[in-house]
Amino acid sequence: MRLLFCGDVVGRSGREALAQHLPGLRRDLELDFVVANGENAAGGFGIAPEQAKELYAAGVDVITTGNHVWDQRQAIGAIMADPRLLRPLNFPPGTPGRGGAVYPARGGRKVLVLNVMGRLFMDAIDDPFQGLERELKAHRLGGTVDAILVDIHAEATSEKMSVGHFCDGRVSMVVGSHAHVPTADAQVLPGGTAYQTDAGMCGDYDSVIGMQKGPAVQRFIRKMPGEKLTPAEGPGTLCAAFVETDDKTGLARRIAPLRIGGRLIPAMP
Repeated sequence: MRLLFCGDVVGRSGREALAQHLPGLRRDLELDFVVANGENAAGGFGIAPEQAKELYAAGVDVITTGNHVWDQRQAIGAIMADPRLLRPLNFPPGTPGRGGAVYPARGGRKVLVLNVMGRLFMDAIDDPFQGLERELKAHRLGGTVDAILVDIHAEATSEKMSVGHFCDGRVSMVVGSHAHVPTADAQVLPGGTAYQTDAGMCGDYDSVIGMQKGPAVQRFIRKMPGEKLTPAEGPGTLCAAFVETDDKTGLARRIAPLRIGGRLIPAMP
């Protein structure tokens, strides 16, 4: 299978980058399944049904989120009504929505998508490792599902790497989100799981992690609240991780970074 994970979609610039580039990527790379992290799609904070529809129209199959998932007041209703919109699975029991599910892919195949959030320098939520273990006991790669994709939404690179090694040999790919900066460590781990610490963002890189430079810089200079942060609106770069899996095992054959549009140096699989 050919899988694509698109990093955090930030504001209008990120949504437009997906709309501009993803349809052609689906065709040219013969993609079977596409996941995007959409937690910053609505004005840089959260996601609402309108933005989810834009991402689906661009060619996204499933949307993952993270610590900003509840920033829009429509989010709870959207999460409950939309089975393709996930929130981290390690939120406490009783939290609306779902943190993972099995979805149909091209050719009648099945993909399990799992969305987890880290705890180091993040909100105090349940253990992501225990949550992953429960899900992986219920689904076997190459058996009940043809591919398993894990989005680890976390601040610390060490925690993301630990999730990668924890899942190695049991999932197709573990890719990080949240940092908004693509890392250069794309690799296939010893057990056959594709890994990248952070896919980067889909948004304007003439910015501070997707936000307009002036107010963001002043917050560091003055060390006090200032003008509200808003997304940068220049041309966006679509940043993603491309993974090709073995049809028999579901493990990764290769992983490659993908960057197209905007300011960053382009990279194609």
